Amino acid sequence: MTSQQPSPPDSTQLALLEQAIRDVPDFPKPGIVFKDIAPLCADPVAFRTFLDVLEAQYAPLKPDRIVCVDARGFLFGGALADRLGAGAVLVRKKGKLPGDTHGVEYDLEYGSATLEIQTDAFPAGDRVVIVDDLLATGGTVAATVELCEKLGATVLGCAFLIELTFLPGRAKLGDVPVFAPIKVSGE
Repeated sequence: MTSQQPSPPDSTQLALLEQAIRDVPDFPKPGIVFKDIAPLCADPVAFRTFLDVLEAQYAPLKPDRIVCVDARGFLFGGALADRLGAGAVLVRKKGKLPGDTHGVEYDLEYGSATLEIQTDAFPAGDRVVIVDDLLATGGTVAATVELCEKLGATVLGCAFLIELTFLPGRAKLGDVPVFAPIKVSGE
């Protein structure tokens, strides 16, 4: 196994993760099937298994920081940072971080939002991995990549529990490697 090609999760790990995610039909609006990660977070074996999968993926890359996206990325990213001996950096919605920040506005389905990172979150040249729970349209994570690059980071990859492959999230990230053990191909 090379540092660029870690082994994927085994079938037992993948089955455990998939079983721990609950589908909630018609939430937050009719026609949407919400992927609820709360059961996975509440199950210590499933939670630990996802961290094991992330650790196997990113330990060989030796990131300096794990960038945790507001808010569910805080759960997985903070725990991964601890396991890897890396710092945890928070990316939050506008107005939630004290001190000097860089912000990036991005489009939502109905409107726009702004994400921010503290200007002193890490030094230029740091190698970072961005962590969130789900990759859908990609606006949030693309804005996070932009914020990290504003601070001079090398983005090693973006990690998610779930990728909705029927949405254009991956395309918005260009050449940034994407890792998501669970791929959902339809709503």
